[in-house]
Amino acid sequence: MTGSHLDRRQILTGAAAGLAATWNGIGSVTAGTSDGHTFAPPGAALGPAEPFTFDLLAERAATAAGHPWEPAPPVAPDVLDRIDYDAYQKIRYRPEMSLMLDSRRQLPVQLFHLGKFSREPIKIHLVKADVAHEVLYDTGLFEIPDDHPARELPQGVGFAGFRVMAPDLKTDWLAFLGASYFRTSGPYNQYGLSARGLAIDTGAPTPEEFPRFTEFWLDSDRTKGDTVVIYALLDSQSATGAYRMTARRVVDARNVARIDMEIEARLFARRDIARLGIAPFSSMYWYGETSRRQIVDWRPEIHDSDGLAMWTGSGERIWRPLNNPPRVMSNAFVDNDIRGFGLLQRDRDFVHYLDDSVFYERRASVWVEPLDPFGEGEVHLLEIPTDDEIHDNVAAYWWPKEPFKAGATRTYRYRLRWLDDIPFPSSLARTIGTWTGVGGRPGHKRPEGVRKFVVDFQGKVLADLGRDDGVEIMVTPSRGILSNDYCHPVVDQRGRWRALFDLEATGPEPVDIRMYLRKGDRALTETWVFQYFPET
Repeated sequence: MTGSHLDRRQILTGAAAGLAATWNGIGSVTAGTSDGHTFAPPGAALGPAEPFTFDLLAERAATAAGHPWEPAPPVAPDVLDRIDYDAYQKIRYRPEMSLMLDSRRQLPVQLFHLGKFSREPIKIHLVKADVAHEVLYDTGLFEIPDDHPARELPQGVGFAGFRVMAPDLKTDWLAFLGASYFRTSGPYNQYGLSARGLAIDTGAPTPEEFPRFTEFWLDSDRTKGDTVVIYALLDSQSATGAYRMTARRVVDARNVARIDMEIEARLFARRDIARLGIAPFSSMYWYGETSRRQIVDWRPEIHDSDGLAMWTGSGERIWRPLNNPPRVMSNAFVDNDIRGFGLLQRDRDFVHYLDDSVFYERRASVWVEPLDPFGEGEVHLLEIPTDDEIHDNVAAYWWPKEPFKAGATRTYRYRLRWLDDIPFPSSLARTIGTWTGVGGRPGHKRPEGVRKFVVDFQGKVLADLGRDDGVEIMVTPSRGILSNDYCHPVVDQRGRWRALFDLEATGPEPVDIRMYLRKGDRALTETWVFQYFPET
């Protein structure tokens, strides 16, 4: 898992600077629509018209699921090996050849090139009025040096992916590249964690399977004007799928963006799937405020996400800070009809990172809201040890309780939001910091084997409460001896309370801890959940 994610991170970093594709000998065809808008600029090569609807795509996926899986044949591996990171940077997509999805030219698309780290070709189609034209791979779309190895690729190699650009073509805000991965630039124009179309056996004892989008059909929502509509065919050893994804980027008065996506996935099982991952994410957590003993770099914190947030079917709000564990850890949060979950970057303070080149404080948070009930299942969190920031070592997804058997069909509909912060009820305070250190009291001999935990909560619900207003800390560890547990308002910090407790535990097994603040029978905060490793 880690190795594949490394390749994806390398390519997405390099592809932001240069894109390309190649096919010699295809004649130029330009297709138009009833409003006079063309699919592609003059000189772009398009295939013949073919009927297309989402239902037709689903029928194709269903038919494919009834046949054995066939891996994509390798394409010029010796040539692709020579298109390494440096060679990739020398290929540029021609801005004037951007594919326009709408008549107002608000949704330009540019294409990614195949290379050493992105070897499996895909097809790209443009759709208008239930008619699709394939975009054919042509060197006229790209700037490629005369002596570049890309010019040795055979005809018909296809593309690696695509990205949706801003209208001025200076930045992109949505990119699909590799397997079923996709990312957005998020609220602050900074790429971070990735979403995936589907996860299979992620974190299972058996090898992970990486379904891939093999073809895309691109359109725009003419009723909204600024919304891209993406259809995708998914294929893997165990399943096929037809996807419809709508995406819209909105910027508020603060100049903070939000990318809203609605996704419908129609899935067809080729064979029994032990672990099906719906709405999966991949992210990176090396170290942060909760793991200061792991700091080896000069920067105080390094992570794309700092916690898993959940809104359960019963209405409970949960915050689980991420770990860089001593060994691979899988955690399951069982629920019925979950209302939302996601990997968030809550800490937005530059001083906490001090990195003015990759800006971890600008990384997007991602939030899933089911549009149809997900039923029984669990949010699954996978954390893998890492010693560098180049590895995506965190995954999260919804795992349905009911097994997905060969021949079965399922449909999942959910909203995916890439944003600064998730909507949160004013009736609860949220976690804003977690720290650990030696247990006991300052100025006294510190007891061995005791760890102190300090958690800060912030919210309007706490603003008018004082030490004598009956606020209690409720903390429950799965094992160990609890002591010195109390809470108090932080001095001169309105609406901020601090919870503290000591925990004595030994042995290699982790300790799972739940904690929140309450007044009487009323919860004042979300539930803080943490996994502590006594020997680390």
